[in-house]
Amino acid sequence: MGKHRGKVALVTGAARGQGRSHALALAAEGADIIAVDICSDIAVVPYPLSTESELDETAQQIRKFGRRVVARKVDVRDMSAQQNVIDAAVAELGRLDIVVANAGIQTMGPIEDISEDAWNQVIAVNLSGVFFTARAVVPHLKRNEDGGAIVITSSIGGEVGLANLAHYVASKHGVIGLMKSMANELGPFNIRVNAVLPTSVRTPMIDNPATIALFDPAGATDGTLDAVAGAYAEMQSLPFPWLEPEDVTGMVMFLVSDAAARITGSSMRVDGGAITK
Repeated sequence: MGKHRGKVALVTGAARGQGRSHALALAAEGADIIAVDICSDIAVVPYPLSTESELDETAQQIRKFGRRVVARKVDVRDMSAQQNVIDAAVAELGRLDIVVANAGIQTMGPIEDISEDAWNQVIAVNLSGVFFTARAVVPHLKRNEDGGAIVITSSIGGEVGLANLAHYVASKHGVIGLMKSMANELGPFNIRVNAVLPTSVRTPMIDNPATIALFDPAGATDGTLDAVAGAYAEMQSLPFPWLEPEDVTGMVMFLVSDAAARITGSSMRVDGGAITK
């Protein structure tokens, strides 16, 4: 307990799922938290995105650890809005040490059916949004004598050409390239930049009718995620269908810890062997 006491961490996409799990784990280790999320839907995304009540719930759970929290609704696609929110939150909490660029969306379909808007929105959130986050946080991290740590959420789609996800795969490959460039640029400031590459994680991104239908195109099941668990399990070498958010949090917590003090520019898989397979 308390490995990050005295530090401040920013988590994007913090209202639920992986982002909430990461934020709570950091708070449990003593960090104060800047928690941001869009808290509204995007038309092309076929599942509901986060809500303000979910972000409020994340903030309440953080406070139970006795930590300070600044929770704000912000769209990572909006560079100036994100900059303003982060600058104000850092001014309130006093510093910034850890950044988890986690916000992301997914839509599905064969490449000939991916609309211009779907392409633009997925790239805007998953790639441009991470860049805008980085652009906003780097000046704050550079002020620290002991540097800082940035972790970017990529995906097995950052290394593998998953079918029916061309725009998502392009965005997740893109953030790995961004991570590598940032690692080289920020290394002299002792700012470490890494990416985490999960296989499927049980969050609303996969637990929705549109995604489930990819694994059950004939509609042979009852349409629940559990009904297609076997198809998901075939993706991994290890015998499980999907990760829970906490499985990814374990890698994030390692990457921002002193145990990873000499690790930067790395793509860390939490995939049960999916990429190897």
